[in-house]
Amino acid sequence: MEANKENGRAEIYSKRVRAGKRTYFFDIKATRSNDYYLTITESKRRFKDDGYFYEKHKIFLYKEDFLKFIDALHDTVNHVKENLLPDVDFSQFESSQVDESQSDDLDQELKWD
Repeated sequence: MEANKENGRAEIYSKRVRAGKRTYFFDIKATRSNDYYLTITESKRRFKDDGYFYEKHKIFLYKEDFLKFIDALHDTVNHVKENLLPDVDFSQFESSQVDESQSDDLDQELKWD
């Protein structure tokens, strides 16, 4: 991915996850001093008056917290799987990868920053 520089933050890598009516973006960015951080953005398409808009929520995650975040997420998901919903087959929720060439128009509509 080509680096996108806006407001002094270069976007290094981006991964999109579509999840029903929501889309999640995982973006690695760099500061002016070449320090890296991750933004996790949830985007929900909403209808208002004449058209649609995107409601966005962002989390900024800094490198010193990556492992703590991953551990907490892993532990939390495992708790749901093992203790709260032990009879659910979570493999049924796995989805096939979307053909990226088919989603270029939607990508332009969803991308911001």
